[in-house]
Order: sequence, then structure tokens, then C-alpha cells
Amino acid sequence: MANTTVALNGEHIALPFSTTAPLYYVDRPNIFDGISDQWASLAGPLIAYWGLSLFFHWLDMSEWKWLDKYRIHESAEVKSKNLVSRREVFVAVVFQHVVQTALGYLWLDEAQAPADHIAGMAKIANALAPATASVLGASRSLMYLPDIAYFVYWWIIPTVQLLGAMVIIDTWQYFLHRLMHENKWLYRQFHSWHHRLYVPYAFGALYNHPVEGFLLDTVGAGIAEAATGMSLRQALVLFVVSTLKTVDDHCGYKLPFDPLQLITSNNADYHDIHHQQVGIKSNYAQPFFVHWDTLLGTRMTRGDMAERKRKQLEKRQKAE
Repeated sequence: MANTTVALNGEHIALPFSTTAPLYYVDRPNIFDGISDQWASLAGPLIAYWGLSLFFHWLDMSEWKWLDKYRIHESAEVKSKNLVSRREVFVAVVFQHVVQTALGYLWLDEAQAPADHIAGMAKIANALAPATASVLGASRSLMYLPDIAYFVYWWIIPTVQLLGAMVIIDTWQYFLHRLMHENKWLYRQFHSWHHRLYVPYAFGALYNHPVEGFLLDTVGAGIAEAATGMSLRQALVLFVVSTLKTVDDHCGYKLPFDPLQLITSNNADYHDIHHQQVGIKSNYAQPFFVHWDTLLGTRMTRGDMAERKRKQLEKRQKAE
């Protein structure tokens, strides 16, 4: 425990704050020995991208029949319908990773001062003291205020920062992604690259025109990290989670045991609809939630897709 003062009813009262960090916090200068948090934040997304991509590539190359029911497309469709070779996709993705890493090195500050956790909790306690005193009474407020401040500091604020960053990334990507579809010049010049993958696969998740890759992914993640005031370690979590989610959304499998596909309806099956001709003006949201598609009327389900195909078929038949 460490004592620090909190102002309550005009008095400065010393309260004991816990010096024990939660289990998720690594209490040392760097998370990993021999590598700074800055470099870990840069390397984490690369390891996540290629690690998960190789896993799905291994599934793609396997001949396990039990996987067939989980594949969104027949294996043969990947070769027959995609308009770009895997080698070209690989080169483009590596180039984007080089650019992202270089810009990340310039953007992320290695010289962050160590956080003063006790001061942080004391600041929260000072802010909450009047409200807790009015609800709990002065004496009970003093009793529980250190625990409340501890919970807010270590759990509420980081959770809000992470969810807020996810919402910012989703918002940035939805409107920029939609713009690149609705503006014909932007689509032809930039976004059409990504749609050469009519049948997506994992390591093609970041197959984009370099300009789009910079604007959509790099800038969006940087804005989210800065706007939410994340530390380097929080940025590492955000970048790794968003990378894993992006790869998983392009993996080509609808897996009932995949946690990344269970936590949100914006998953591989959802995004695959966007890659099909009938759904190309739908399901712009990525990589986390579907609220913008839902609110702005651009959400398409498999049932909607089947109904639209039926209507298109009827229209062609009448025209004949």
C-alpha cells in the first residue's frame, strides 16, 4: 500500500492505494526482455499477420474433408475467380508492412516516461470523491474510494480506451471504404486492387493499393491510438487485435470454434459477401462491428444476398 492525499469536503485526507498491479500488467521497463516496447509494438502486428495467415494457409493446403463444410468457397474458386497471383499478393502485402513499420517507428514514441500509477489513482479518487461522498456518505466514501479508483484506473479506463479505439477505426474505415466504392475514380485507381481477390484468403487481407493501405489502415490506426491516449503497450494490444481480426475476416472459413468469429457478427462470412458482385455495395464495415452498416442501411445478410440474386434472375428472365 502507498498513502496519498485526496481532497474531500475541503480537507486533504491521506488514503491507502494498492501498489499491486492486476495480472495483465507486466511490471518491468519492457514487456519482453531484450526488446523495447516500441519495437514490440512494431513487430507484434507482423507476427500476428503472418502467424495467423500461415495457419489458414496450412488449412488451405490440407486435404482434410471435414474442413469442406466450413469453407465459404470451394478450393478451386480461389484459383479460377481471383484476378491476381498469390506471389503478387505476397509482394504487395510485404511492401505495405515495410511502409507501416517505417511510419510506425516515426510515430510511436519510445521515450515514454514510466507511469505513476499511484498518482493516477489519486487523481481519479479526487475526481470521484464528491460523487462517492454524496452517494455513500463521507465515511463510507473514504473506505471504498481507493478500491473504486483502483478499479477505474486499471480496468474501466483501459477498456474504454480499447473499445473507443475500435470504434474510431471502424468509423474511419467504414466511411473511407464506402467513399472508395461510391466514387468511381477512387475505386478504379485504388480500391479495385483489393477486389481482384473475388475469393479472399488470409494473407491477402492487406492486399491493397499502397495509397489505400496507408490511408485506410495506417492512418486509421494512428488516429485511434492517439485519440484515446494509449500507452505503447495498449497500442501493441490494439494493433495486434486489429491485425488478427483483419486476417480472420479474409480467411475464407466459417469456423464455429474461432473466437474472432464468435465475438462479433462482422466476421469472415460477413465480409465475404462484400467481395461478391451482388454484395459489393454492402457490408463496408470492418474490422470489428457492424453498427455503421446497420444504421446507414448497407448491411447485407446471406438471406438478403439470396433474395437479390433471385430478383436479378427474374429480371433477366423477363428481359429474355
